[in-house]
Amino acid sequence: MAENIREITLETLLAIEREKRYSSRLIKDVLDKYDYLGVRDKRFIKRVTEGTLERRQELDYYLDHFSSHPVKKMKPFVRNLLRISVYQLLFMDSVPDSAVCNEACKLAVRHGFGSLRGFVNGILRNLSRNKDNLPLPDEAKKPLSYLSVKYSMPEWLVRRFLEEYGQEITKTMLEELMRIHPVSMRFRSGLDRGEQDEITHRLKEKGIILRESPYLPSVRLMEHSENIGELPGFQEGKWTVQDVSSALAVELAGIKSTDFVMDVCAAPGGKSIFAAEKAETVLSRDVSEEKADLIRENISRMRIKNIKVQTWDAVCFDEAREAKADVVLLDVPCSGLGVMGKKRDIKYRVTPEGMENLSALQREIVRVCSRYVKPGGTLLYSTCTVSIAENEEMVRFLTGELGFAPLPFETELPEPLYKQKQETEALRSREGKDLKLTDEERRACIQLFPGFMEADGFFIARFKR
Repeated sequence: MAENIREITLETLLAIEREKRYSSRLIKDVLDKYDYLGVRDKRFIKRVTEGTLERRQELDYYLDHFSSHPVKKMKPFVRNLLRISVYQLLFMDSVPDSAVCNEACKLAVRHGFGSLRGFVNGILRNLSRNKDNLPLPDEAKKPLSYLSVKYSMPEWLVRRFLEEYGQEITKTMLEELMRIHPVSMRFRSGLDRGEQDEITHRLKEKGIILRESPYLPSVRLMEHSENIGELPGFQEGKWTVQDVSSALAVELAGIKSTDFVMDVCAAPGGKSIFAAEKAETVLSRDVSEEKADLIRENISRMRIKNIKVQTWDAVCFDEAREAKADVVLLDVPCSGLGVMGKKRDIKYRVTPEGMENLSALQREIVRVCSRYVKPGGTLLYSTCTVSIAENEEMVRFLTGELGFAPLPFETELPEPLYKQKQETEALRSREGKDLKLTDEERRACIQLFPGFMEADGFFIARFKR
């Protein structure tokens, strides 16, 4: 393993910390910049960067145990150098421990931290000798700390999950969020089975493992997929990247071929595109020109002609559109707690205060955009989070304050998903974590939990005006 590969990885983590950018975007930029590197090297950069971010809480706990100097007081370079090294020692058997320690010391010297070479070497060698017997907080005495370290999740989030969903759902969800998640692809509507099978065959020839979603036949779960843009059928618009939960939201909206649909927080455009495959016309909006351009790019690739894209702030009411839409798709900005398994730094960015501010923003967006639904029309509310304030409480807001009627869809759910919904609701009830919704409201929404459902953590609710 060339030394500069570890250096690129370290520089990537420092940039994420320094620039406050989301890791998925920055990692993509780094891999594009170093596109000349071999597949093995790029996989190393991606895995160590993502793994170190995902396991940061756990790695820092071990470092604090073996270091006389607290992690939070270390220089950013030294802190991240130790983190990537400990990640390699604990989670990458293919990398010899001696190589990890030696390369860490070389990087410390090369970046002006030669005086700390012994410090770095001592921590890593000591941890390496004890890695089969690493300490964890006592589960009986400190259950919050135990779950926080074991699943590398901030304590306040663990506490919140336990309070809202109970012990069993929380532990299952935390376990699932630590696993590697496949990429979801959706075939374009109208693509016959023969074309789907042909693309599937070509993808498998590329070494990609594909599995059909148990919820929607047009969705496949892909493993070992890299360089999405170069895969067969993607640039031709025969399939797109879209989680099954997002596609399911569009399916449950009940869009008809004569409908006018508004998607008011639309980027990157997955729901707009799927809706356009069903509707007469779609108006797709988002807050910035950058996001609007992303929607246009995906529309162009998918060869969709019946979508109009606009830059529009969802909190600003558009009088010309009042009561005009047959269906409004309302996937509001959210805390993103349901996709932490894919966007690993969300858990370190979200705060209780930030979530309160988001809830206020969501209510304002819902208050404004619900007015676009025509009498008898449908509002489909969704988020990619697991948070009562952003989900079930919004159901009560729509029915109680805005006068929308819940539109039950339990009987329209795929059978496996319907059974999983019943299971998780029973678990919550058993632990005293009931939804606090009317029966009709409960049947008009679903919280998808990682580990119970084969999808992102996602919430869907349907209403009629």
